[in-house]
Amino acid sequence: MLARFAVIAGALLWGTLAIFVKKLTFYGFTEMEIVTIRVTGAFICLIPIAMATASMNQLTIQLRHIWYFIGTGLFSIVFFNWAYFTAMNMMSISIAVMLLYTGPAFVAVFSAVFLKEKLTGQKGAAVLMTVTGCAVIALSGDSSTGNWTVVGFLIGLCSGLGYALYSIFGKVALRNYSSMTITLYTFLIASICLLPFFPFWKKAAGMPLEGWLYMTGLGLLPTVFAYLLYTYGLNKVETSTASILATVEPVAAAMIGMILFREQLNGGQLAGALIIVSSILVISYERKKSGRLAA
Repeated sequence: MLARFAVIAGALLWGTLAIFVKKLTFYGFTEMEIVTIRVTGAFICLIPIAMATASMNQLTIQLRHIWYFIGTGLFSIVFFNWAYFTAMNMMSISIAVMLLYTGPAFVAVFSAVFLKEKLTGQKGAAVLMTVTGCAVIALSGDSSTGNWTVVGFLIGLCSGLGYALYSIFGKVALRNYSSMTITLYTFLIASICLLPFFPFWKKAAGMPLEGWLYMTGLGLLPTVFAYLLYTYGLNKVETSTASILATVEPVAAAMIGMILFREQLNGGQLAGALIIVSSILVISYERKKSGRLAA
């Protein structure tokens, strides 16, 4: 039960991401610069946390396992963050985050093929609901409202693919390493690969204190804390289950979009969002049923 709460808490923190992206975009940062700020800030924040909670032996990895962290760091974190931030700036926050949650469909397929996890009827139904919800949102798109573009929609789907890859690579890495080790090396690899090409500090030098606070917050709240919680939960529940549980993120993100940024959803978009969120009830029913059988 604690692991499931950890997944949900991590997802809720991810839901606050739009606040930091919008603010840093206002200060003139590009999407890739914001990705670089996020991964670098996260890595810096993780260093003292890792040193305080783990021994050097626990933080040591084998070179032959470096592909785990290339997968979580580049193929997932960098790719999906760029796609997500771009979709968020091209469309509304609510639509961008809903498209991110095509992730469970990718996860279910990848988990069955590569991790040999069983695709149960409830999981299949929940994934189908998630995909259906995204399809309803797509069909309800209206470019005249300013919150919908075809390119933005396609990029949003790419964010779902990248999001799914973190679950897959993370699950494999958990066979050999702790959640702290995985998170630390994920952001180390991402930082090393991005910093030479996106020197965000040149723009940051002239920013007011508020801008620096948003940069720091981006590295901590929807990044370090969120990923530690999610990766911990991933160690205790199946990948596809964790991914579907994390669909509480769209609720938080949509509320932030409507309350703070005055965004609106039309009837079809709202219906699609409700279908996605309802998938949580389906997977929760599966867990409850499984618990009764075990007892």
